Amino acid sequence: MQKGYKYLPTVAMGFKPIAIIMIALVTASVVNAQQVTAKLPTWAFGPFVRPANVNPIISPDTASQFFDPMNQKIWHWESNDTFNPAATVKNGKIYVIYRSEDNSGKGISQRTSRLGIAETPDGTTLKRFSKPVLFPADDNMKEYEWRGGCEDPRVAVTADGTYLILYTEWNGKVPRLAAATSRDLFKWKKYGPVFKQAYNGRFFDIQSKSASIVTKLVNGKQVIAKVQSKYWIYWGEKNVYAATSTDLVNWEPLINTDGTLKILFSPRNGYFDSIYTECGPPSIITDKGILLFYNGKNSDTNGDKNYASNTYCGGQALFSLNDPTKVVARLDKPYFIPEAPFEKSGQYPAGTVFTEGLVYFNAKWFLYYGCADSRVAVAIYDPAKNK
Repeated sequence: MQKGYKYLPTVAMGFKPIAIIMIALVTASVVNAQQVTAKLPTWAFGPFVRPANVNPIISPDTASQFFDPMNQKIWHWESNDTFNPAATVKNGKIYVIYRSEDNSGKGISQRTSRLGIAETPDGTTLKRFSKPVLFPADDNMKEYEWRGGCEDPRVAVTADGTYLILYTEWNGKVPRLAAATSRDLFKWKKYGPVFKQAYNGRFFDIQSKSASIVTKLVNGKQVIAKVQSKYWIYWGEKNVYAATSTDLVNWEPLINTDGTLKILFSPRNGYFDSIYTECGPPSIITDKGILLFYNGKNSDTNGDKNYASNTYCGGQALFSLNDPTKVVARLDKPYFIPEAPFEKSGQYPAGTVFTEGLVYFNAKWFLYYGCADSRVAVAIYDPAKNK
């Protein structure tokens, strides 16, 4: 995904009287506060609050290393960037699975990505493991994963404890949405591109990424759910599409009568999501419908002028549970925007909060997100405070 490099326009103050300058600064602060704390509709989740003195919770580490099967030597696999995390719960702890990049290349998409893992007993204090858990190897996925790697995971768990990860296989030519499963989060079985079998492989070679699997709370545990007897994902970068499955690893995109992909919603001119509407963490079945979190990218020509050009902000949309293709509501303003310095510096200093992990833990919702494609951070929504 290509993002820009300018955050906020510089305003020349000249020799304005100090009182006018102060009024302008206060006004700007009020506008920014309204953007962040505007009251959300009852169907939406939030506000998500960044805990004090915690973030970023994951940053690049030049010391961690493992024996890389592709380079056949010890490799510093997360030395350049760590970002775009998934998250799930296991044995009373949150596990964060994050994308890392080595320093094997220069520029966007020129380095190799692997997926690392960390655990936390409280959602904010993390213990990182020194080796990646999902990475390119000399296996049957080599042609899809080398040398770009394994990118941008989303993870969720079935009621019986099988973990599903949906991630992007990147070989430098075509990004493909892929699946893998695990019982312990450390050893994964790769199944490869999720659209390989559907419609005799019609969508096998299309660019596909960013899958949000539908989940629900069952006795306080967030688990993968079926909708109308099938598993369901929302997916896509520029547009939001959908796909269904009976086995979690082979997925069939929804199509129109003419055989084209069915678009559920798209970028909007004049809004914060005017370039991309990229699907985020697992969706949630609520009493209002199916809640989808997505990442909206703002245009420099036809976007929302309240937000910087090329900024990624968080959006939410609600789908009908009776018809999961029907959007019944959508936020016009983002619920989450870049604020901290590390969210506005790094690989994409235009400003990026890129949400991919959402877990229910200790009666709160923990949102894990990438910061400017360089760091990982967390924000928390407490439903008890929103009643």
